[in-house]
Amino acid sequence: MRTPSMSPSSGRSTTIQDRVANLPQIMDSIRLKYGYSPVNQKRSTTSASLTDEVRLFRIFPASRPYIPSCSKTIPVIPPLLVSEQPAQEFNLILDTGKSSIRPCPLFPSHPPLGSSDLWVATDQCTTCTSNVPLFTTSKSSTYKNDTSKVQINYGSGAAAGYASQDTVSFAGFTIADQELLSVAATTSSLLSDNLSGIMGLGFNTLSTLNTTPFWQSMYSQNKLSSPVFGFYLERQVDQAASNTAPGGTFTLGGTNTSLYTGNIEFINMPSGTTPSFWLQQVQTVTVQGKPISISSSEGLAAIDTGTTLIGAPSSITQQFWSNVPGSVALTGQYQGMYSFPCSTTVDASMSFGGATWAISSADMNLGQISGTGSSQMCAGGLFDIGNTLGTGPNVPAWIVGDTFLKNVYSVFQASPPAVGFAQLANGLSTGSATNGAGNPLSTNTSGAAPSMSLSVSLSLIMSLLAGFFITL
Repeated sequence: MRTPSMSPSSGRSTTIQDRVANLPQIMDSIRLKYGYSPVNQKRSTTSASLTDEVRLFRIFPASRPYIPSCSKTIPVIPPLLVSEQPAQEFNLILDTGKSSIRPCPLFPSHPPLGSSDLWVATDQCTTCTSNVPLFTTSKSSTYKNDTSKVQINYGSGAAAGYASQDTVSFAGFTIADQELLSVAATTSSLLSDNLSGIMGLGFNTLSTLNTTPFWQSMYSQNKLSSPVFGFYLERQVDQAASNTAPGGTFTLGGTNTSLYTGNIEFINMPSGTTPSFWLQQVQTVTVQGKPISISSSEGLAAIDTGTTLIGAPSSITQQFWSNVPGSVALTGQYQGMYSFPCSTTVDASMSFGGATWAISSADMNLGQISGTGSSQMCAGGLFDIGNTLGTGPNVPAWIVGDTFLKNVYSVFQASPPAVGFAQLANGLSTGSATNGAGNPLSTNTSGAAPSMSLSVSLSLIMSLLAGFFITL
């Protein structure tokens, strides 16, 4: 069986200065996405578009060779196919996280829920720009529209439209009568660069359409032999400037054993929580060799491949950076972030109740934010997201994004609901993992999941909602 492969994709040029300048917008996008208040209260949405947070993934049947064919930032094969006769093809964002619960004035009387739904911009979209490919519903012989108005909000904007059904194909798999949102309006800059929508990878409990997500439908209809999907996230090597967007590999229905070593450590979702977005309990964070214990009330975390940074509770953030010599809390539009001397190496790690996973110092250093020469200060990858939003078993206090996830191979398991991490294969990362005794994890792969236990071995080309411009 051929294993999935990944090829580099052409992307927009970016610099460290660009990435650092966009950090305030990214922080506010994360806060809005999970319902926290933005630092700049005057803005109802941030100015960062979804395509500022795009990561490129390869998805194609192993029997079909990859032929380089890319637009400015988003690859064009193989797209999602909507409608049976004739098929229409679209590039979508994959989102494991959560949409915002803040209101947005598209359909004000219809509040949003979460991000496990599939939506595509249609030819009825009055706000979509000319570079957004649109779904022509009248050309689909299998399209059904029930006219129910629905709206979904994100940290970067909102999409609104009508509940509908159609035949949907993705990476060689087809679901008939899949529920989706036919989008008729989006906020400014939500989509661009040949993106046409989003496929949510959360659980059905987050569905605004009150339906089974596409990925869960494939598993429930026995189209996948394993209820998991895995992510490897690349790190951008050239920190000065790059015309190549960082990418990775998304594997559906199994894992790619060439991308990790040893076993995958699965930890079930915390007791008392309901599968919605992907939850874990942060047990310990260590920085500069000093452990910070996390209480159960402050440890619930959403594991979100669609978030660039690590957002932590205020008290934990303060403790974390107090252990880094010379660190300073930032103010103004950077409020919530900390800077530290660029010459300092920030050694950090996290544990969710099992292994301790190291975070590369390259991921904790987002780039220079002030100073010159030996007085240069750099922005840190862990920021203060604020106080916990409300109470209850499913309310996360942490948002764990790509600053951490670039250091592990991450696997999301539907049954039983769990998140798993494994140490990256040699040459993919400088990160490491240790067990509770501080010893390196075993590299025995005999218990590792099969490479792609599907009817067709896949490697995926898709775009993921992630921190493109600060993924170093």
